[in-house]
Amino acid sequence: MAFLIALSIILTRILSLRIAIGGVEGIRIGFGGLPIIFAGIAFGPLAGGIVGAVADVLGYMINPMGAYMPHFTLTSLLTGFIPGFIVYYLFRGNRSFWTMLVAIAVGQTITSVILVPVFLQSLFGVPLQATLIPRIVGQALHIPVYAYLIKVLLNYSFIKSAVEIKAT
Repeated sequence: MAFLIALSIILTRILSLRIAIGGVEGIRIGFGGLPIIFAGIAFGPLAGGIVGAVADVLGYMINPMGAYMPHFTLTSLLTGFIPGFIVYYLFRGNRSFWTMLVAIAVGQTITSVILVPVFLQSLFGVPLQATLIPRIVGQALHIPVYAYLIKVLLNYSFIKSAVEIKAT
């Protein structure tokens, strides 16, 4: 989990493209959510939530991007929790590509497409129209890529062993 937290911080804070809207970060293009979602699917919803929340708080401490807003920590927590919950409890641990695609789509729709634009509007006055459409387009690209990459990662033997150890 610590490795996934570090990877999320690097992918979010350093290796992502940020586009400002109205003086605040409106759109971020990158793969910072991938390690968080992977944690939820591979190790369960609690692990995904922890990785998401800790990555957000530590990432803020290391490289703050504006004032700290707990709203975005909640969003990051849910980014890992929702797909993990769906895979573990609704699909009973089935990790097929289609299962992960659905779980990630539901999670990303709730967090990235709905919650983040609503928080940006309520906290900073950024109009929903300015962030909603780009986020929908971005997630239409991210979701299948995330599902594919997580499926590939879960097929590696050393990761498979760690996931099986956690399951027992």
